Amino acid sequence: MMGTKKRNVVPLLHVSLEDLVSKDHFYRQLDEKLKLLFVYEFVRENYAKAGRPSIDPIVFFKLQLVMFFEGVRSERQLMRQAADSLSIRWYLGYNLGESLPDHSSLTRIRTRYGVEVFRRFFETVIDQCQQAGLVWGKELYADATKVQANAAVSSLKPRFAVEAHLENLFALAETEAQDREMNRLHNDASFSDALHQRATELSLTEEQSMPVEREESSLPRQLHPALDAEVYEALTKANSERHDWIERTGEPNREVTRGHYQRLADFRVSTTDPDATLMQGKGAGSRLGYHTHYVVDGGKARIILAALVTPSEVMENQPVLDLVFRTRARWKLHPRQFTGDTTYGTAENIVA
Repeated sequence: MMGTKKRNVVPLLHVSLEDLVSKDHFYRQLDEKLKLLFVYEFVRENYAKAGRPSIDPIVFFKLQLVMFFEGVRSERQLMRQAADSLSIRWYLGYNLGESLPDHSSLTRIRTRYGVEVFRRFFETVIDQCQQAGLVWGKELYADATKVQANAAVSSLKPRFAVEAHLENLFALAETEAQDREMNRLHNDASFSDALHQRATELSLTEEQSMPVEREESSLPRQLHPALDAEVYEALTKANSERHDWIERTGEPNREVTRGHYQRLADFRVSTTDPDATLMQGKGAGSRLGYHTHYVVDGGKARIILAALVTPSEVMENQPVLDLVFRTRARWKLHPRQFTGDTTYGTAENIVA
């Protein structure tokens, strides 16, 4: 006789995620090998000492790892998948009856942390890999991958108009924030003391915005004091003139110089995704997207030692020297060989 299955939605009793997730599951191994207690130190300054408790920073970074391992690009989709997955719930430490964080909270946290916190997280994980003997260091590979942006080519507008509009928006938002701050100070019981403190802050801000201060802040970082004067001057001059791709987090130089070749991206920008630029797709036509640049260790574990995201107009051979030299210095590696495809075979890279 043919059987039929009826849906049974009776609440389960005395069921634990420990019993539902297999002992050899990938996320169990990840949780055992990669301890994330170090993230508290990285993000402590982003939180107030009192108030409502936030989402645990470890939970946030675990969700970022899940997004990578599951190949998810949307935080909304990530939280939907996490809600349906027993293993992800176990990895995050959330029981079946607990509500997971909202996707909008992840966006705000990521913006609050900034790029530098993610860079420190990335490098700390590599440190653990190196301590575990997974980094060989005798050979380095480099490659780049095109990533399509979630923006249409029709969103491209003249760059000068978009940047002027954004500058006005930022100025308006800053003015509104200052007005709210002044209103709060007016309602404060100790208005005179607060007003004096505010005036002092404004005066300091004006002094810092002087042209001389801006020139000093744009100077390169100080070099080692033991260098000879001639070497020191030569390196200082070279560093002030070079384009540091890592320090600028992949942002290209858009200064328009007469007589030099300019890309279309120097004059047109997407209003939907200002960081994405035109790239050739696999089929006909162009799309907006990015280049993700990697330096990978040649050992069996293939550990990614450096990563940088740039607009798609930035070719693979442009930031590779910065990535390789930083990789060597950061983890004290002495590679015998560097491998890349023909795109990396420029005269500058070969000489370096």
